[in-house]
Formats: sequence, structure tokens, C-alpha cells
Amino acid sequence: MSLRATDLVPGLAAGTALFEHLYRPLTSGRWELHAPAMVLTRGYWSAPGLHSVTALTRDGETWMSLTPLEFESQGIGVALAAGHVAVLGLGMGWSAAASALRDEVTAVTVVERDPDVIAMHRELDLFARLPGGAGDKIRIVFADALDWTPDAPVDLLMPDIWLPLVSDGRVAEVQRMQANVGAGAVYFWGQEMEIARHTRAAGHALDAGGIRATVAAFGLPLIGPELPGYADCTAAAADAWMRGRWLGAAAAA
Repeated sequence: MSLRATDLVPGLAAGTALFEHLYRPLTSGRWELHAPAMVLTRGYWSAPGLHSVTALTRDGETWMSLTPLEFESQGIGVALAAGHVAVLGLGMGWSAAASALRDEVTAVTVVERDPDVIAMHRELDLFARLPGGAGDKIRIVFADALDWTPDAPVDLLMPDIWLPLVSDGRVAEVQRMQANVGAGAVYFWGQEMEIARHTRAAGHALDAGGIRATVAAFGLPLIGPELPGYADCTAAAADAWMRGRWLGAAAAA
């Protein structure tokens, strides 16, 4: 399997069209879902282009949107999802929905601590409108992602609780979540950014060998690094999105 953006999520090239019709403008507390607008934006892996974008904002700040960045940066997790998937952070719910659409996925538990986001999805009724009854696999749990423990074994943990793509302390937070969950596999949002900056800070080359050393140091059962082409794509994505937010050697220790 070679790593191409369009391979990661079935129909990724038309990913926005797949989900966009399931959303409508609405407000819940400080949160607001906006109507689609044409935006020039680049993907996590792919080049810039014009895209129709539906966005979720809180107090006017965008927290999530149906952009190539969002689809591609979670695509590996979705494409490899199987069994019981735990998605930590509800947001617009697209990764939970996309995971539930996979035949290999038997259940999706979404953990969310903001009651206004849960209320928004109750009104939106997104999951109930998925084709083939896929939404029946999904349940939403009101809890803090950093403290939640599952009531059934989890095959894949997919945390996405952060506003910026890069943030200090993210690996430690994922380690804390995994310690509570004990999932068979983990894929977290911004994973490639964290791998890249920790690899560089440790003095390793950002290649397959350097990435293996970094993932081993994380002590997390990460999926993705085993894919052919992952190192090259990670390096390219880091060059596009890191914007100087590299760790120093002391911070990586």
C-alpha cells in the first residue's frame, strides 16, 4: 500500500461532498455551524486548491472544518479503523461517521465533555442520517477525554481534542489517554507533526529509521508509520505546517 491522500479515505477526493449535505447552519451555546463557503486552502498532504468548506466555530474561532486538511490529517486512522473505535473529541463528528461507514468497524464510542457540542449533534441528528444504518454503531459519551475509561475493549483510539495542529504536551496527553483506555492501536490528530519534531529534536534523520526510533520512544501502538511512503509524507507535511514550532533538544528529553 503506497501512501497517497486519495487512498486514505474512500472517496477522499469528494470527501467534502460526501458529508457536506449532512450539515446545516445552527447555533448551540458558543458554537456555530456555518453554511459552506468557497475557500482557498491546502491539504495536510495535498496542494492548495479551492474547496467548499463547512466550518464549526466557537466565539468566532474555527475549531473544525470540512477541508482537505481535516480529511487528510485523520485519513490514516479512518482508513485503518476496525473493531471498536474510540474517538475522543466530537467536533463535527465526521471521523466518527466515516469510521462507522466501514464494514470492518463494529462500534464507535465518541467521548465529548462539552454539553453544547452534544446538544448540537442531538439537533443535527447527523449519525442517524448516515447511509445503511451506520449511525447505529455510534454512541456519544459525556466525559473528559483525559479521564475516560472504556466499558469494553477498544481496538483503535483516535484522540482529536486540540485546537491547533501542533501543541506542546500532546504526546504526554495521548499517553495518558492510552493508559486509561489500553487500545490495541492509536492514531491521534497531528501525529505526523509530533513524530517529525520529536525525531528532529532527538537528532535523528526524518526517515523511516528515525521515525521508528521516535515511535518506540513514545511507547504508543501508533498506526501509520508502517505504511510505505509514510516518512516522505510526514516530512513534506511537517515542512508545510510546522511553521517553526520545532522542539528543542531539552524539550524532547
